[in-house]
Amino acid sequence: MDEQPGLSDQYRRASPWPLFVALGIPIAEVGILFDVFAVAVAGLLLFCGSVTGMLRESGYAETPWRPLGAFAILLFVVGGTLAFTDVNLVTRGYAIITAGGLLAAAGIGGELFVPKREAV
Repeated sequence: MDEQPGLSDQYRRASPWPLFVALGIPIAEVGILFDVFAVAVAGLLLFCGSVTGMLRESGYAETPWRPLGAFAILLFVVGGTLAFTDVNLVTRGYAIITAGGLLAAAGIGGELFVPKREAV
């Protein structure tokens, strides 16, 4: 009988990111739906940061900075669409744009100021 059924020797630990993705989505939705600025921004930052962490951990991204920039562009487009159309979703759009701005600042700051690792 195996002491740890279902676990492979290849995978020694479980990833924490799916929990944060699962929390980020409803937090962002609640903030956007009920027009709570800070909750919407925090939920979007949690969701985008967690997906970026998953991409980095699984090896799809070398560094987290460029995926953060990609999420920032996506949030700018969605937030701009909500904020600058005739629909009454201006403050919700501003919350999404703010989250995109924070992600863009983190991505640019990481690219510029975090030292690159040497290949082993």
